[in-house]
Amino acid sequence: MKASEFFRKITSAYLWANLFGMALIVVLICIGVKYGLDFYTHHGESITIPNVKNKSLKDAQNIFESVGLVVHVSDTGYVKSLPPGCVLEQSPEAGERVKSGHLVYVTVNALQTPTLTMPDLIDNSSLREAMAKLSSMGFKMGMPKFVPGEKDWVYGIVVNGKNVAAGDKISVEDSVYIQVGNGLRDASDSVNYIDPIVIDEDDLMDLDDFEEVPERSAEPVEKSPSTKKEE
Repeated sequence: MKASEFFRKITSAYLWANLFGMALIVVLICIGVKYGLDFYTHHGESITIPNVKNKSLKDAQNIFESVGLVVHVSDTGYVKSLPPGCVLEQSPEAGERVKSGHLVYVTVNALQTPTLTMPDLIDNSSLREAMAKLSSMGFKMGMPKFVPGEKDWVYGIVVNGKNVAAGDKISVEDSVYIQVGNGLRDASDSVNYIDPIVIDEDDLMDLDDFEEVPERSAEPVEKSPSTKKEE
């Protein structure tokens, strides 16, 4: 290729128009990516999380939706003094600033009183072991009730005046009373003792005053005359 032809091509308007068009497309793509990411990530936008504690779950959902947030129930708890279904905790906490569409996790009060499963403790553990296990599981403990039996041994568990067994469901609000041995035998297991005979010393002295009577030897008995005549 001659130099004149090369110079004519690089100075042609067609070439420069293509180069200008390509550059313009690159610039537009960069601008679109920048503003598109800002729009997608809500750059510079922030929403203050409202406080919905102690409000019903329905009210909390309406409040969050009104400001562009999404609520999600993550767990349940139990507070006797609060109504069922109300919000106990929220995360993030109220007052924090987040972007639109952010998830807010809440813990709501249980709709029913929670229950606990009674473990196998009857005739299987001591008082100390039973109390430690029940307390660690969350049972509400009452004062132990002592019954005749081996000391500190668990003989039964009473809830609301009724004996319960392993596997029974017990409300967390009900008190649990352990029947524990008091170290004394039951009346039905007692042994009847016979009072020993006590001999007074004076009685022993009286016994020494008795004379020993010798044994009589066997002597032939003489027959009377009348007996002989009858023979």
